Amino acid sequence: MDTFPPAAGGLAWTFDPDLLRRHDRPGPRYTSYPTAPHFHDGFGEPALREAIAGSNQAARALSLYVHVPFCTSPCFYCGCNRVITRDRSRGHGYVARVLAEADLLAPQFADGREVIQLHLGGGTPNFLDAAAMSALVEGLRRRFDFSSAAQRDFSIELDPRFIDAGDVALLARLGFNRASLGIQDFDPQVQASINRVQGVRQTLAILRACRDQGMRSVNVDLIYGLPGQTLQGFGRTLEQVLALRPDRLAVYGYAHLPHLFRAQRQIDEARLPAPEQKLALLGLAVERLSAAGYQYIGMDHFALPEEDLSRAQRAGQLHRNFMGYTTHADTDLVGLGVSAISHIGSTYSQNPRDLPAWEALVDGGHLPVWRGVALSADDRLRAELIQQLMCQGEVDGRALAMRHGVDFDSYFADDLQAVAQLQQDGLARIEQGVVRASEPGRPLLRLLAMCFDPYLRQAQAAPRYSQAI
Repeated sequence: MDTFPPAAGGLAWTFDPDLLRRHDRPGPRYTSYPTAPHFHDGFGEPALREAIAGSNQAARALSLYVHVPFCTSPCFYCGCNRVITRDRSRGHGYVARVLAEADLLAPQFADGREVIQLHLGGGTPNFLDAAAMSALVEGLRRRFDFSSAAQRDFSIELDPRFIDAGDVALLARLGFNRASLGIQDFDPQVQASINRVQGVRQTLAILRACRDQGMRSVNVDLIYGLPGQTLQGFGRTLEQVLALRPDRLAVYGYAHLPHLFRAQRQIDEARLPAPEQKLALLGLAVERLSAAGYQYIGMDHFALPEEDLSRAQRAGQLHRNFMGYTTHADTDLVGLGVSAISHIGSTYSQNPRDLPAWEALVDGGHLPVWRGVALSADDRLRAELIQQLMCQGEVDGRALAMRHGVDFDSYFADDLQAVAQLQQDGLARIEQGVVRASEPGRPLLRLLAMCFDPYLRQAQAAPRYSQAI
């Protein structure tokens, strides 16, 4: 068992392959609670309007998420909601409809509710050409009150294969100050097997361009468990990436679910690493990142000690939502575009995942709500508990239960029995009402959160989730 020390006061990661192998099972990533499979079509447009009206009383700041679904070619590992096309003119029509959706949504929010966070995800957001990107951002700026505060986060996911330094300069002029670059693996054979051939120099040049344009944070995405990956090849990728010291890294485990994601059927399952090899790849990443001084944030995420995520975690102010880990906890999340999810007050709502269905609703002048959920008192209590576990690795259950007017030990009696089973293997501890992941349990945070999720116990047909590792 290897223990990698925390960086500058951060949280350690204890890497125990045998323990991880025994407990590795499917589970939610808890970007929401209840999770998206438990949203229902009984929550529609009127319910969203009511939720926004109620949220205006609190007058919280806003976070905007825009989903851009288009990609010019399929990456075989991908499980995102995307549309494959080489016709970049489609981006202009899509932007027009996103702004039409914004025309329906923006007037619902009271004056003075600033947008402190904007995130473009996909798909491939930089599929949009310069004119479409400018129209989108400036159009949203006219419809919403964009904050000028220094702590605002305007971020975008980038495919380095389809962008140059001039494009990065435009993004900076539009106000983007964070970028996330997809790399996955630099090994040529791995890239060929996932249909994503991407040059090292080309990618690192975009990372440098983001820095040159004054972006204060650059994230890099890597994936372990891809077909043909080896310790030697993945080690070279880590070495090349760490030489430029990105501010954040996300190191995801590949989730092979070909029955859900058609593109994954192109992957040769015989070339996927065996479970022991996959754990070894993860162990290598943890070793290298820890040695380089990165702080373990949670789930698959690491950040430099001085980065905003690390600071927020140490201050107990980290938050997790559909955009991942964020420092902006006290906001309402407004999702725009196909499949986008909003979190307004104590509700979640999701747009249609099918592009024509979303287009038809927007063209008809409707808020494009496909499904959602209004949280019950129990949902709100458990959502807060799970949020703290996923962000801080611990929760003071008795203090939280007292705020919600329940007795912790009796209310969560069944849940605590499940935690006790993890405790027997040294993955969790319960001390005077404080539930926390032990150091060996940090990589399995979602298993601890699952102990407090009655939807999983009640589901007759369990939703398909990825493996915890």
